Amino acid sequence: MGEGIFAAYRGGAAERRLKTVLRSGVLSLLVVFGLWGSGRSHALDEFGQIEDPKIMARYDRITHELRCVVCQNNSIADSNVQLAKDLCRQVRELLLAGNSDEAVFDFMTARYGEFIRFKTPLEGKTLFIWGAPFFMLLLGGTIVFRIVRQRSRMPLDDTPAAGPA
Repeated sequence: MGEGIFAAYRGGAAERRLKTVLRSGVLSLLVVFGLWGSGRSHALDEFGQIEDPKIMARYDRITHELRCVVCQNNSIADSNVQLAKDLCRQVRELLLAGNSDEAVFDFMTARYGEFIRFKTPLEGKTLFIWGAPFFMLLLGGTIVFRIVRQRSRMPLDDTPAAGPA
């Protein structure tokens, strides 16, 4: 018990994800409170739009790949809900703070769950979810094939059934 809170996350993908989320969260708080990136304010024009075309392209791609948790069928870029606008602002701040695309996705996934992503990353559980129907179809086809093959080997009974005559 003396290992600390993060002992369960030690090693592997969980530890990397936790570090990325913590790093993104700290940087986000620094950006929000104005303690980080004060020299980067030139990245926005007078309307609050991103001036750098590379960051703007990344912003457009990311906001179209994140699902609005209220609308559930629209991306946060296409939604008019206030939460979607706040998420777009959060993505913009994370990108201007220098975070990578994956760090932004990890931050949003850690906060809102994997449902927020339209394109979930290929992991063991998603592979199982997508592969299970094909496996069940293959299993069902194999069972039907074996039953049909087994019944075709059975002898035909050509004699009429004797009734209680």
